[in-house]
Amino acid sequence: MVHLSGIKAQNLTEKGVKTRMKILETAEQLIGEKGYYETSIAEITVKANIAQGTFYIYFSSKKAVFDELVYQLSSDFRYHIKIAMEKEDTFEAKQRAGFLAFFEWVTKHRNLYSIVQQAVVVDEKLYRAYYQKIAAGFITSIGKAMEAGECKSLNVETVAYCFMGVGQFIGMRWVVWRDQLVPNDVFEEAMEILFNGLTHKGGKKNWRISRTGYTNEQ
Repeated sequence: MVHLSGIKAQNLTEKGVKTRMKILETAEQLIGEKGYYETSIAEITVKANIAQGTFYIYFSSKKAVFDELVYQLSSDFRYHIKIAMEKEDTFEAKQRAGFLAFFEWVTKHRNLYSIVQQAVVVDEKLYRAYYQKIAAGFITSIGKAMEAGECKSLNVETVAYCFMGVGQFIGMRWVVWRDQLVPNDVFEEAMEILFNGLTHKGGKKNWRISRTGYTNEQ
């Protein structure tokens, strides 16, 4: 479960909110670039130009900053995705808008990938919670589309994690490794795979796993 820091933003003054955000933005940069264990509270406060005592007004520890950072990044990009999807009508249009919103958002927060991957060793429960929260959103929207007949009736969780894989690795390949927005042709081909599949013929085939691999039972 993701835990918020002790002092929530809504309980702070305008100056307090700005100071808290400065700490988080600085932590995002340093932890994303140097690593969680290689970054100290002293480094965060020096770069943020605040006193160490001020840091402890907002966060009890470096771990508290890390938890809040993962939560805030996740909350922020999910909000941007939600706004983009609300402008569209069909399931496919909503999903396309959501992917575009994420890829555009992550160009400004490339350290997201590094920070989330570090959570595997810093706090595995936090790492799982991050992805489970994303999956929950996909499961809801995909489930509604299945009920409305907009897509095939498949295992909704399986489909959700397939969609997440596209966002994760297409974003990593282009935004993180190449430092650029996902090219239009790459985006369109990814959407083609998601919504029309790889094979020329439609229809779900029945496959079974054997010792020699997958066998089509049809």
